[in-house]
Amino acid sequence: MEQNLPLEASPSDRENAPGFQTVGSSLPRVDALAKVTGKARYPGDFHFADQLTMKVLFAHRAHAIVLAIHLEEALAVPGVVMILTAKDVPNNEYGLGVADQPVLCGPGSSKPFADRVRFEGDQVALVIAENERAAVQALKAIRVDYEDLPVVTDVEEAMLEDAVRVHPELESNIFHHNIVRLGDVEAAFSRCAVICEREYHTPVQEHAFLQPESGAAYVDKDGVITVIVAGQWAHEDQEQIAHALQIPLEKVRVIYPAIGGAFGGREDMSVQIILALAAQKLHAAGIDRPVRIVWSREESIIGHHKRHYYLLRAKWGADADGKILAAQCVMIADGGAYVYTSPKVLGNSTLLASGPYDIPNVSIDAYAVYTNNIPAGAFRGFGGPQGAFVAEMQVDALAEALGMDPVEFRMRNLFKEGSIQSMGQAIPKGVSIREVVRACALEAGWREETDGWRRPEVEQGTDPAVRRGLGFACGYKNVGFSFGYQENCAAKVVLFGDTEVEKAQLFHAGAEVGQGAHTVFAQFTAEALGLAIEKIELCLSDTAISGNSGSVSASRMTFMAGNSILGAVKAALERWEAGDRPAVGDFTYLAPKTSALDKKDGHCYPNFAYGYVAEAVQADVNTLTGEVRLRKVICADDVGKAINPTLVEGQIEGAVVQAAGYTLMENFITVNGITRTKELSTYMIPTAVDIPDQVQSIILEIPDPIGPYGARGMGEMPYIPFAPAVVDAVNQATGVHFYRFPLTAEAVLRGLGKI
Repeated sequence: MEQNLPLEASPSDRENAPGFQTVGSSLPRVDALAKVTGKARYPGDFHFADQLTMKVLFAHRAHAIVLAIHLEEALAVPGVVMILTAKDVPNNEYGLGVADQPVLCGPGSSKPFADRVRFEGDQVALVIAENERAAVQALKAIRVDYEDLPVVTDVEEAMLEDAVRVHPELESNIFHHNIVRLGDVEAAFSRCAVICEREYHTPVQEHAFLQPESGAAYVDKDGVITVIVAGQWAHEDQEQIAHALQIPLEKVRVIYPAIGGAFGGREDMSVQIILALAAQKLHAAGIDRPVRIVWSREESIIGHHKRHYYLLRAKWGADADGKILAAQCVMIADGGAYVYTSPKVLGNSTLLASGPYDIPNVSIDAYAVYTNNIPAGAFRGFGGPQGAFVAEMQVDALAEALGMDPVEFRMRNLFKEGSIQSMGQAIPKGVSIREVVRACALEAGWREETDGWRRPEVEQGTDPAVRRGLGFACGYKNVGFSFGYQENCAAKVVLFGDTEVEKAQLFHAGAEVGQGAHTVFAQFTAEALGLAIEKIELCLSDTAISGNSGSVSASRMTFMAGNSILGAVKAALERWEAGDRPAVGDFTYLAPKTSALDKKDGHCYPNFAYGYVAEAVQADVNTLTGEVRLRKVICADDVGKAINPTLVEGQIEGAVVQAAGYTLMENFITVNGITRTKELSTYMIPTAVDIPDQVQSIILEIPDPIGPYGARGMGEMPYIPFAPAVVDAVNQATGVHFYRFPLTAEAVLRGLGKI
């Protein structure tokens, strides 16, 4: 059963309805006890009595042809069971959208150019051994003959006609180009009182989730390859494995146990396919033993994708009354060696590069480019932070040029119901950006006076070397991938009892990556049935028992899962009334259709729902040391309906801390495509001493018209405007404008002219 219509009563109807039973309550997480007692099992915690161990031989070269792989010495190591290379992969390709990456790089593959490595984390061989020691020894014994190729790591260099081709079969390293044209930008610039033209840079970021990539695989009694792993889309993992191994989909089972963080870093493949490949080859050789892998932190850092680096050139103009008339932007994203999710990420940043503002004339050219850097892909915000950075920095620049308060300037330009986005369509109903901006600004001390908004005076401390600033930014973010992708999510509910429903089972594949999704699933189910949450049995994250939920990313899971669960409950109750015992309800929610960008002007219906956010940041800048200290962050989010308010606050606080690392300290360094920050001792992430002194969450609940119980997606929203808010605070504190980050102490001192 499929449905793409709203499942719930209208917001006005809900206002007069009885209070919620479980929805809106800060109930304990369903996985809390297992996690705090250590009983929760993560992929690396699965051990089998007869297990084998696998290690990966990474290329550790940015660009080279693999001429030969010499395995003789490695195979002679005691305890080595099997070594796999490219010739052992049935269909040596994979990719989320575009299958442009070999599973293993080297000679012997039928795929053209699969004999070359394109970044340091390309995988060349798999060693399967009795134990870790033997596997490591064998890795060291493998000799590989390489022919090194020229390396391209700069995006502008990569775009040149005579640039080194990362994929020689292609005519260009530019693999995706979005064009947006609305109105007449050049004519609008001629009418502008002020024009601001700037260049910005946003950095690479490592996901740095707590649990490195790990898992186990085996062939069960029915011949099904079973993979226990951490990911974000179990059914996509299943499809990628089946494709690479050339086996039917039903011969692959993917199970997600507890997952120690994701943030988009588990959306693409890491160990999924190679675990399944090892299990397949062992089984074919008559060795029916499970195989296990656990990556080190260094392997994790080079082996999975990163947040995209962006080069951004913007030119915006406004009239004397503070109305933005034109926005022009060129965006170049470093996609690294393979496509991954770059087209979707680029779609979001293309849309958000003009911000939540009603701008009648827009011109955007956005490029994703192949280089020999680590591939870039999904990361919390999914292109939103990069797009929001250029938009919010340009808004601040125009406000300053006009001598206008930045909140007042925003209020004169923010979306309203029915506003036309840069891609030529009216924004979906439920626009609440003005409400979140107002709530955040008032809490931060702005005054709304008859003639406009006024920034508060910032009280300085006693140390003359430390200057304090107050920054502000806002933004919005779509729910789901959209841009023509048909968003869908399946759920099954089974009801048990005699005359009354006594218990319910929920079958759902949506991943729990630390955000509390499974708790929210249980709350949706209990609320819809009028049962206590203890009466809901969760059967989750297993392709063998659940339909496709889609990815737990892009702020989509609460929205999509909620609608799928409510539909499944409705279907189950209909079967219950018909006399079925137990009563089963299967339902797949289909979100409203969207459309892809038109190739000529980018006009489309990009997304069906959005979340809205505003942030104010108070920061201290030590002008002698360059240290930036975040004193207070105020984050106002419209979540539509807070299904579990404590979980919402946790998402806000977690996003703020992660965004603080991105903005201030996480400096991912590579030289000629080789990473120099391969450990958390050199790639610095926030610790307890680095997080803001205070994070104040303002949760607005303005129902989304088609969200389950009015809920919007919000997991990414606090991330979107954070960097520009911090940079604005630093600009206000020092009087110096910064156009790139992270704002490390060295970068701040350099900007201040101290070094």
